[in-house]
Amino acid sequence: MSIRAAARLMVLSSLLALVACAQTRNTEVATPQLPSEPQAEQRPFVVVSPQGDREDPWYWLRDDERKDPDVIAYLEAENAYYEAYESRYAGLVDTLFDEIVGRIKQDDSSVPVFDNGYWYYTRFEEGKQYPIHARRKGSMDAPEEVLLDGNAMAEGHAFFQIGSYEVSDDNRLLAWAEDTVGRRQYVLKVRDLASGEMLADGIERVSSFTWAGDDRHLLYVENHPVTLLSYRVRRHELGGQGEDAVVYEETDTSFYTFVGRSRSRDYLGIYLRSTEATEVRILEADDPTGAFRVFMPREREHLYLPDHIGDRWIVRTNKDAPNFRLMSVPVGMESDFERWTDVVPHSEEVFIEDFLVFDTFMAIGERSGGLLRVRVRDWDGTENYLAADEDPSTTWLSNGGNPRLDTTVLRYAYTSMTTPTTIYDIDVASGERELLKRDPVLGDFDPANYQTERVWATARDGEKIPVSLVYRKGVKRDGTAPLYQYAYGSYGASMDPSFSSERLSLLERGFVYAIAHIRGGQEMGRRWYDDGRLLNKMNTFTDFIDVTRYLVKEGYAAPDQVYAMGGSAGGLLMGAVANMAPELYAGMVAHVPFVDIVSTMLDESIPLTTNEFDEWGNPKLAPWYEYMLSYSPYDNVQAQDYPPLLVTTGLYDSQVQYWEPAKWVARLRATRTNSAPLIFRTTMEAGHGGRSGRFERLRERAQEYAFILDLAGQRK
Repeated sequence: MSIRAAARLMVLSSLLALVACAQTRNTEVATPQLPSEPQAEQRPFVVVSPQGDREDPWYWLRDDERKDPDVIAYLEAENAYYEAYESRYAGLVDTLFDEIVGRIKQDDSSVPVFDNGYWYYTRFEEGKQYPIHARRKGSMDAPEEVLLDGNAMAEGHAFFQIGSYEVSDDNRLLAWAEDTVGRRQYVLKVRDLASGEMLADGIERVSSFTWAGDDRHLLYVENHPVTLLSYRVRRHELGGQGEDAVVYEETDTSFYTFVGRSRSRDYLGIYLRSTEATEVRILEADDPTGAFRVFMPREREHLYLPDHIGDRWIVRTNKDAPNFRLMSVPVGMESDFERWTDVVPHSEEVFIEDFLVFDTFMAIGERSGGLLRVRVRDWDGTENYLAADEDPSTTWLSNGGNPRLDTTVLRYAYTSMTTPTTIYDIDVASGERELLKRDPVLGDFDPANYQTERVWATARDGEKIPVSLVYRKGVKRDGTAPLYQYAYGSYGASMDPSFSSERLSLLERGFVYAIAHIRGGQEMGRRWYDDGRLLNKMNTFTDFIDVTRYLVKEGYAAPDQVYAMGGSAGGLLMGAVANMAPELYAGMVAHVPFVDIVSTMLDESIPLTTNEFDEWGNPKLAPWYEYMLSYSPYDNVQAQDYPPLLVTTGLYDSQVQYWEPAKWVARLRATRTNSAPLIFRTTMEAGHGGRSGRFERLRERAQEYAFILDLAGQRK
């Protein structure tokens, strides 16, 4: 019998009859008779640091090879305990899964994009897990040419993902990256589309790639075998002999490395970026064996991104512009900042997030008042904003839907918490707009049955925190509704108000859903990010807590029916909040949570560590160590009551290693003073994003919602 089977049998064999019980106070939920919780053994270990040593009796749960029998047995025991706990509401999981899947048009397809003579699109087939990428020559009436069939390619793999694909300029060759483990360490492959012949053996540990303009060379970024850091650019020649030439190697481990091409297709780019600095190197695309030149040398606190149009570059830059501005510089003068001139000046009220250049106009994705919108600007300076029908809502540029520069038609997308994602084409010359597609929602969905609104919660330091809400009309603002509150709050990532058909299963059961746009994101501009990182990180956690208190005070939520969810860095948020204000929450979900921040950031062999010193700080140095230690979820577990918790991870996670949540759960079990449900699931065949098939992912969402609804006493 395998270790996995033995561990599951050990737990399930002791399972007694399940008795449905109602919820009591938020930290004490009466549960059926379950087997004893798995208890991870404590083994003495000291984490050594220049700023102080720490005892970590669960450090042994770290196994870089993921083969230690004791570790695997513990994770399997936790999985068996999870299954035993979930069996109390297994029917609810099935009901939710059927609901969620039932709203999806399973044989759906994307809006086709015309590029270099072909219409490209992605489609799904009824009952199939993975997308099919295809194209048609000249017209959508032409025969279909399947480029990649994810369903056929996934056969025999427990996990499968296509990272990206790109066709050569002559339309003959297809390059793509695939992952069969879940570590996001892709294998690059090339196929001749006419003959079907594979032209390159799989090139391993690739993070990004692009074709050169000669249809013979590929540039790709190689990841480090230990740290997984993207650090080395190589050039592969089809049919070439010997090792691929190293084009560039980044020695500063705080930088990420990417490769790509300008939208004009005239230039190759090597993009080097840390939290605080950027450097771009460029080369004419038809001269891939030439020498790259530096666009603008890196300088701390200067972030920039150029794109090429005609005889100049347009550059998004934060030099003397915290919220960024757009500038122009002639080709060949890139590194002389004196030649850079303003196109769109800096504004303290408007944060420029991205842009697209066209022959006769440019489109700008920007944030103001916490919402993402699109500004269209002719090169003569005439400009206007694309209309938004709701507040809050989100309008954004469809980067992949705008490959051509010689057009007056702009493709963009719109959504709100009540409106499914909608794709439009607008002719910026005439103003004529065409609705191309609105994501279908099957069943009796009617957006008129739901209400979305935006409110502003006052944080303890007086800052106003935007909150996006959605609920079914008829839900009373009288302090009786259950609330599901979500946030992220790190890396400057903005969590925009958007539609989710999955979320309808909560709304139909009377839930209010809230997105707290807390500091650490970038919804309110660069200041919002800076106020939620490094020595300001505590604002992220207190903002979330203050939003909860505001929503309860204003009657949006019952005080004993508030539930919270976050993932990855948002899982760190959940861990910190659970330590700081456990009494506010009737249940919490922490997906792939980054909870052992001090130990991880001390170890530069762990993926992503060195890239993130400017996000969290370097705990080898003062004052970062003490500050990070003050909020680290793992280090601040206390002898107190904790809310019910569902914690998830993936064994092959490369972003947040599985042992962080495993150790956190073990410490919680040994330290807390109550017996609220604490369940922990490890997906043994996946990584940071969970399982790869679309239906498997939907079942994971159903399991999350069932956990919350069960706590709320809603088991139908």
